[in-house]
Amino acid sequence: MKTAVIVNRMANKGSAGRRWPAIKVELEKRLGPLEPSFTEAPGHATSLARAALARGARRFVAVGGDGTVNETLNGLLDSSGKLDVPDAVLCPVPAGTANELCRALGHLARPELAYDSAAASGRRTIDLLRVRCTGLDGRPMERFGYLIVSLGAAASISHRTSQSRWVKKLGEIAYLLMTPVVTLGYRNREVAVVVDGVAMGKRRLFTAMVANTENGGGGMKLAPGAAFDDGVLDLVELGDVSKSTVLFSILPKTYSGGHIHHPLVRMSRGRSFSFEADGDTLVDLDGETIGRLPLDVSVLPQAFSVGSVQ
Repeated sequence: MKTAVIVNRMANKGSAGRRWPAIKVELEKRLGPLEPSFTEAPGHATSLARAALARGARRFVAVGGDGTVNETLNGLLDSSGKLDVPDAVLCPVPAGTANELCRALGHLARPELAYDSAAASGRRTIDLLRVRCTGLDGRPMERFGYLIVSLGAAASISHRTSQSRWVKKLGEIAYLLMTPVVTLGYRNREVAVVVDGVAMGKRRLFTAMVANTENGGGGMKLAPGAAFDDGVLDLVELGDVSKSTVLFSILPKTYSGGHIHHPLVRMSRGRSFSFEADGDTLVDLDGETIGRLPLDVSVLPQAFSVGSVQ
């Protein structure tokens, strides 16, 4: 199988570039000599993946964080969210600030799995998030992801973390450190929620997340029980919570998943979700700020495959 290797040397504030020689050694042990392509700007991994696909590549090794993996995946999809070539397989190698898909696959607990899976013949299918919102430029935006789409405070935390050079350098803990900063200045929004076509009314929310995986935000267990291959998405809503409640009752429990037992946290499941709000409310997909409400999210079951030794 022809392999394309796409590397974001700037991931994790340049750490990926420093680690790349060692990563290349491990990959070439399993795949033979490689000719990597290096990203030069945001979105470049998507065009590199499309070009490699046109040249006959079918295995796509994405070295970086979830942003790099997401961009590479979007280069393999058509406008409906289907793979342009059905046998294309995505192989993420963790080298970013947060590597949540690799965490969900078990690659952070056992680092050798990422390299072994990149060369394995096995595959594991994963559901896809289809996201439509208003882009940052005011025009309609459609993107595909595989982790979590968030709105409100969680999206603002991700945005502020990405914008801060010094905080992002701290790695996974960066999101945790930015949470109090955003929380103290954030105002809860009135949000109209629709689940599977049924209007649920307006709720005053601090944040909401539609999750395809349990984990996000640098290892937080944000949506306990969410599975990326069950054809269903999990909605987690943090209601009209106070700042002190967020900081002292909810945030400390996000790494264990215990926050979902708070009376102002609501969980539900579905295949499609819509959100509207009167105020300006950011939307984040897989750690990247992509736009603002209104927002529509739906699931495309078993839409793509990752390499697997299992």
